[in-house]
Formats: sequence, C-alpha cells, structure tokens
Amino acid sequence: MNLPTFTQIITDLHGETGQQWLNNLPKFLASYAERWNLTLLPPFENLTYHYVCPALRADSTPAVFKAHLPLNNELDTEAAALYAYGGKVSIRLLEADPDGGAILIERVTPGHTLVTLPDDDQTTRLAAQAMKRLWVPVPDDSIWQKVNVPDTRHFPTTAGWAKGLERLRPTFDGTTGPFPTRLVEMAERISDELHASPEPYVLLHGDLHHFNLLSAEREPWLIIDPKGLIGEPAYETGALLRNPIDTLYQNPAFPQITARRVDILAETLQLDRQRIIAWGITQAVQSAWDDWENHQQLDVDVLRLAEVLEGLQK
Repeated sequence: MNLPTFTQIITDLHGETGQQWLNNLPKFLASYAERWNLTLLPPFENLTYHYVCPALRADSTPAVFKAHLPLNNELDTEAAALYAYGGKVSIRLLEADPDGGAILIERVTPGHTLVTLPDDDQTTRLAAQAMKRLWVPVPDDSIWQKVNVPDTRHFPTTAGWAKGLERLRPTFDGTTGPFPTRLVEMAERISDELHASPEPYVLLHGDLHHFNLLSAEREPWLIIDPKGLIGEPAYETGALLRNPIDTLYQNPAFPQITARRVDILAETLQLDRQRIIAWGITQAVQSAWDDWENHQQLDVDVLRLAEVLEGLQK
C-alpha cells in the first residue's frame, strides 16, 4: 500500500486539517466498524484522495468502506448519485453517513477495469453503453434525506465546475502563466458557448473513465466513484477521452485513437460530434489547471489532447 503518497495528497490538499484527520484515522475506522458491524481489512493499493478498504458485513457479505474528510459534499453527492442510479449499472450503496465522512458500498468481483481490455474501440463502446444506461433525470431535493444528509444539499453543475478556470489568470497576474494562451482562451470561449446553449440536463457520473468501470458478476460492467454532476450528456465523454493517463499519451497513435473515440462516442450515444469535441477541449484545459492548482504541476499531456481535439473541429 502506498500510504506515503496518500498521506502526502491529503496534507497537500488539506494542510493541518488533513494531518489531524490522518492522525485520528485508526479511531475513526474503529468507530464505523462497530457502528455498522464490519470487519475492516487492510486498505487497497495506491490510495489517492480517499481511504478505501475491503470490508465484511455481519453476514460475511463483502463490501467496500470509503472515507474522506467531511469538508465538502463529495461523499454526499457520491452517495446520492449511487442512490439515484439504483444499482442498475452502478455499484449499490449499502450504508451512508456522508456528513460523518463515510459510506459503505457494494464490492464487485472480479473487479478488473476497462484498461485490461486490449481493444480501444471495444472499451470506448462499452463505456458509451454504460453512460447511456446510467443517466437519469435530475433528482429532486428529497434524495438528500434518503442518504442521511439532514439538510438540503445540491449536486454540483458543469457550469459551477467551469468557474474554477476563472482563477487561472489571477494566479498569474492577469496572464496565463505556463499555460498556452491560445488554449486557455479557447477553453474559456467554448465553455461559455456550451453553457449558453445546453442540451437537456441529466445526472452525470462526472468522472467516467477506464478505471471507474469494473467487471462484475451481476452485470458485465459496473460503474464506481460517481461525482454526481448536473449537466448535458456530451460533457460525460470528456473524462474518457483523457484516459488512461498512464498509457494513452505515450502511444504514437494517440491522435488517431482520439479521433476514433470521438466517432464511436458520437455514434453510440447519438450525440453531436462537435459538442463532444468542444467539451473535450475545455475539460482538458480545466483538468490541467486543476492539476496545477492542486499540485503545482503542468500536465502537458492533457494539453496535447486539447490540441488534438482542436484539430478535429470542422
């Protein structure tokens, strides 16, 4: 288990509050093990933003325990999205205390990700088919009570997420700093145009890529880790276009793969190809900015994706 990386990420993002949460983590885990009658096993490898471990319920049913600092509504929206999806193409929500910082979810086996499939066309189609089954109408506010959140919360929106890019120029005294000015200007313009002429909104996953689809028994593939995001369907394709980050950009055929993916997504989802491209561009720049803001690292690979997608525009 790469605990040093996990602790570094938590302290980088949350400072002293994150360190205090880490210090209290053993007691935190013990309290939920008792409360939900669980046996908590050693955590999964390569933890990043959440503490995630296998668990056994009282009847020995396997599950997954997931914990996060209760500083924002990230677990709230994940729990609510899972509840709204009802386990049809997503894992099931078993227990929820988002305000306390913990949820319990279904564990699936064999649990291989889409990355294990060698055919990129196949993985793109599988992801697109899952997207079509996943999207549901925007839930009403009663959903929050159903996941044990006592007061009314709200799902984030794509427009709200896009506002994060507004912090880029002030960070660099009005310039775009190390970010190519042309790409930043393009992302800003495209985001404004897309949000000014939206397609009907649905409840999106918000981060649906190769690592968030797992092979399962009750369904061939099940979705995990939804962000719970309100927006138009074409937005959902952006995360898939950016992944898998550890192999996509090293592939000499990366531009051709990207063009093929756009075509498959447009065909399978019956969505406008140009909107898929446009969302992919603005999200790529936004993703690079998020990485800089959180870790002060410039993701040149995802900026290359923006350039490739720009070349696919009519």
